[in-house]
Amino acid sequence: MPLRPAPERLHFEPIWTQSRRDTLTAWMDFQDVPRPTAWTDLFVDHLWQGDELMDAVVARFQQIGMTEGRALLDRALDFGIETLDDPPAELVVLFDQLDHPPAWYDAHMWEKGRQLWNNASLAGKFGMFVGDTFGTFVGDEVAYATGETGRFVNDFFRRNLETVAWFRNMTYPYALNRFARPFKDTVRVRLMHAQVRAGLRRTWGDEQFARHGNPISNAMMMNAAITFGLQPLLIDHQHGRACSAGDLEAVLMYWGYIAYVFGVADELIPRGASQALEAMDFIVAYAGGPSAWTDVMVGSAVNRASRLQQAALIPLLGVFAYYGGEDITRALVRATGLVNVNLKAWIRITKVLVYANIGWRRVLDRTPGAAHRAATRNSDTALWGRLLKANRLLAARHGIHGTPYDHHDLTPNHGVGCPIPHAERPN
Repeated sequence: MPLRPAPERLHFEPIWTQSRRDTLTAWMDFQDVPRPTAWTDLFVDHLWQGDELMDAVVARFQQIGMTEGRALLDRALDFGIETLDDPPAELVVLFDQLDHPPAWYDAHMWEKGRQLWNNASLAGKFGMFVGDTFGTFVGDEVAYATGETGRFVNDFFRRNLETVAWFRNMTYPYALNRFARPFKDTVRVRLMHAQVRAGLRRTWGDEQFARHGNPISNAMMMNAAITFGLQPLLIDHQHGRACSAGDLEAVLMYWGYIAYVFGVADELIPRGASQALEAMDFIVAYAGGPSAWTDVMVGSAVNRASRLQQAALIPLLGVFAYYGGEDITRALVRATGLVNVNLKAWIRITKVLVYANIGWRRVLDRTPGAAHRAATRNSDTALWGRLLKANRLLAARHGIHGTPYDHHDLTPNHGVGCPIPHAERPN
């Protein structure tokens, strides 16, 4: 079957070049504009593809009622699909995939990858967090999806708590054992993604779908797993804390299986570090943005802050500019009064702090017991543990205390708004 051409919105965007060059030059023959290959063409093809198994489940749940459908899903997650009386065929097919890890899955290597990811420096992990922020608010695919749903504007604290809790829980040993809570939550997030796709398909219609491709596409999900997984180690390596290709491949096993549980097509999951880096380089280079939705989401957050609060954001923007470059940082805040602030001093300070943090970790790596400490670390507390504590506190102040991942149950039928009052649509 011939591969599908790129959606209209796909174009090379130079604001992503600095972060790509910084992290990837040591690992490949880096080009500012990456050349397409048969492998990257497959990723472009999958920009049109959602999650076929879960999308079919959502379509069936729309017929029987989302409340009843979720109850069936939760029971199958908790007790097994075999405990359901006459379950929908679509749910049976989904659980056939969930209950059977692929042949390439190696539990020992997955655990090694988890340990390596947890053992990355705080500076490396925060750099990944910065990259995720740019991907969410600047890159076209995610910005359009999150902007249309209004979650960041109108349901900010719930959305952040859900995201941070998922990341923290994924750092535990056995997180993806079939009946572990993080495994179940991953499937619930997968359901939410399919619900959003169904809602946006109704909202967008054929014309906008033809321009953008499938929202929360299979290609985007795989690239997110690659960047989440490899960026902390790549940033450490960039700053002198060396890692090997074998280390990257162990982390790729960790995040590759996460992608599998999220519904990424098996043919799109890289089997080696070179494939993963090639895909990451190309998809990030063509992430596009910024868009009007960047302005709506970031502008709504920044412009309602006081002048003092906005001034306090300037050092953070300096951190963002160190990791991603000034161009993409200014693109992020272009609709705010911070677009022209001088970031040079804060970039220099960030550089010193990043090298100090990673340099200290290099020293600790050479102390007795370093390998044992890395192997026995139960979860990540340096970044995700602290973020979870802060987000739980902030969410509780707004009456939010749990993470059921059920806030898009009405989205497939309601489209824009999902069904909370949506952000003002950009012109």
